[in-house]
Amino acid sequence: MAKGKDTRLQVILECTEAPGTSRYATKKNRRNTPDRLELKKYNPKLRKHTIHREIK
Repeated sequence: MAKGKDTRLQVILECTEAPGTSRYATKKNRRNTPDRLELKKYNPKLRKHTIHREIK
């Protein structure tokens, strides 16, 4: 059975170079990565890979 508190959270990643142009949804484990997540993802407006940071 599942526990009461879920360790996996759904987070939104937003582009740091051009905010508002590209957003991705992903999941992270709150126990392993308590700080904000940063991943390199593709921004279709800029047509290149950029750093996307977790927003609240």
